[in-house]
Amino acid sequence: MIKIVLMKHHSLLLVFIFLAQAATAQIDSSKYPKLTTFTTQQDHDNMKQQLGITKLRPGANANESAPNHANYDETLANPCPQLPDVFTLKNGKKITTADEWWKQRRPEIIEEFEREVYGRLPKKIPKVTWTVKVTDREFINRIPVVVKMLVGHVDNSEYPLINVDINMMLVVPMNVKGPVPVLMMFGGRPSFPAPAQPAPDEMEKINAAFKELMIKSDPGLKIIFEKYPAYQPITRLPAPNFFAPPKPDEELTPQERLLAAGWGYCTIETNSIQADNGAGLTRGIIGLCNKGQPRKPDDWGALRAWAWGAARGLDYLETDTLVDAKKVGIEGVSRYGKAALVTLAFEPRFAVGLIGSSGKGGATLHRRVFGEAVENLTGGGGYHWMAGNYLKYGAEESAFGKKTGCDLSVDSHQLIALCAPRLTFISYGIPEKGDAKWLDQQGSYMATVAAGAAFRLLGAKDIGVSNDYMKEKMPPVLTGLLEGELAWRQHDGGHTDAPNYKFFIPWANKFLKYEKAVQ
Repeated sequence: MIKIVLMKHHSLLLVFIFLAQAATAQIDSSKYPKLTTFTTQQDHDNMKQQLGITKLRPGANANESAPNHANYDETLANPCPQLPDVFTLKNGKKITTADEWWKQRRPEIIEEFEREVYGRLPKKIPKVTWTVKVTDREFINRIPVVVKMLVGHVDNSEYPLINVDINMMLVVPMNVKGPVPVLMMFGGRPSFPAPAQPAPDEMEKINAAFKELMIKSDPGLKIIFEKYPAYQPITRLPAPNFFAPPKPDEELTPQERLLAAGWGYCTIETNSIQADNGAGLTRGIIGLCNKGQPRKPDDWGALRAWAWGAARGLDYLETDTLVDAKKVGIEGVSRYGKAALVTLAFEPRFAVGLIGSSGKGGATLHRRVFGEAVENLTGGGGYHWMAGNYLKYGAEESAFGKKTGCDLSVDSHQLIALCAPRLTFISYGIPEKGDAKWLDQQGSYMATVAAGAAFRLLGAKDIGVSNDYMKEKMPPVLTGLLEGELAWRQHDGGHTDAPNYKFFIPWANKFLKYEKAVQ
């Protein structure tokens, strides 16, 4: 006999939603451009052909004993140490004022990143309509919360062969006076953290109805239920124990720390916006905007698409009275750390970013040759994150010759500079615990140092060192540089930003001028 644990009282509702979606009317595909179906390799080859690339350099191997292992020799890591200047315009003039930054230099940097690195947003992107599918009242580590399951449907009336529904879950504490700050977190499909459950008498009704339904489906089950009259196929999860000792501080999850500090959080599913692979580039929001056709070289990649999705999530948060929309942050680790930095750089409504272990394509300098290299992204492993034009910088043989990361007109210090003067926390762990050297923590620190000038120009504080990125030494592990709107801290954990939350939250509270008020 199958035993079913009732996870939430709205389980049947979710089943009905699924069945309704599955029963959607058939679409006459002959009325629309044919949907292109590529493998990742086929899509990669198609972009190489568009760019006139005949040979890409292979990416480095993370295994240090492999013949083509990544470089970990710091003396070889900076083949072109001179970074593009944050303040020098394309015409050679150097800006000196905040007004010149906003009106001249910042738009130039954005243009370069859009064309060569992350891709441009289409001129016409369909509207997103948000629906609150389920609202639940729960307890998380004894804190009462409201949880909202949200779906953002992207209008696909112009190309119904592709459907995009953005999944997001919002969790807000109810023991504090709102509205509250919220940290948006990139990740997988969100689920209810501690779903409320029916009372025992309600469970009896559910079980009676469920048994009756099962017997109708299979009359032979009637004998089994009569043999075991006390058996209940659907059972409750253990209720919260409010008399148990408090959870030790070191065991608190990032979400529990946020709630305890009076913050809310929401998780947004990246794959519901855009798939994390090259084969998916003719699907998702990129595919929908291109009507199922392959990308052009300056079209957006997955990182920019995820950032767009986060901005649409922020559109909803601006309408929710429980949320202080002026104090919404963005967070991610690894590839999602890259996406969080891209989001903060391009969407000025986000007030704060926690950028975790983002590596190449994130905070680490592209032109550095240490650990993961540009060629690892252009060679197929992460090319779909970037614009097609980014492949040019891994080209060994092509119609335009050879290019490397040194030929990029922008680099990650300028991406961090685009976040100024808003709160930007760069987080890493240590290789000994799993935050591999591959990520090039030093390269991210150099970029953070070099970005500091933009923060100062705009009246904010940087990490408190000079802007000499070649001479400034990365501080010891556990040394937080947290006195400014630009912050750096390397914790002693692995490939996560969780150990930095106990430092991130008070840092953010200070600059956001947020103080938890218990009601």
